[in-house]
Amino acid sequence: MENQSENLENGETQNVENEGNSEEHQAETATAGKEEKTAKIDYKEKYFYLAAEMENMRKRFEREKDSLVKYSNEKVLGDLIEIVDNFERTVSALDLDQDPKVKNIAKGINMVSGQFIDVLKRFGLTQIESLGKTFDPNFHEALGTEEAEGKKEQEIIKEYEKGYILNGRLLRAAKVILAR
Repeated sequence: MENQSENLENGETQNVENEGNSEEHQAETATAGKEEKTAKIDYKEKYFYLAAEMENMRKRFEREKDSLVKYSNEKVLGDLIEIVDNFERTVSALDLDQDPKVKNIAKGINMVSGQFIDVLKRFGLTQIESLGKTFDPNFHEALGTEEAEGKKEQEIIKEYEKGYILNGRLLRAAKVILAR
């Protein structure tokens, strides 16, 4: 009987100990469950954040690629407009000559210049129309001013070099003289 009472006492003690362990275990399990849910939420948030970040990066790369394609030939076209300027200067000088042969040469050079400009336009290059317009510092570079009868102040009366825009971006400002 003593053994049974000892066993009973030990059993009760064990049950009491098991009950204590059970409460601790439940608390640990609950804490672990909360941490697991928090971790799942954190992973979801991180996933959505990374997905949005990847989409933004894809869009940014696409814009940069489009920009590179659009303006990749900017340097080449900038150098080619110098050739167009030389064509125009040559035609202006030849127009002063009265010889019919020279006039035919000037006409041919003018035609080649026109074809050249048409090719440049296909690549997105457009000339800035300046004569008779009001000065705009975004598109014009003022070289000086002159007195001009019947002209408004800041009106462009002479153009020394044409300005060009490449796909909406200024490639070269027009060099102009303004009326006072």
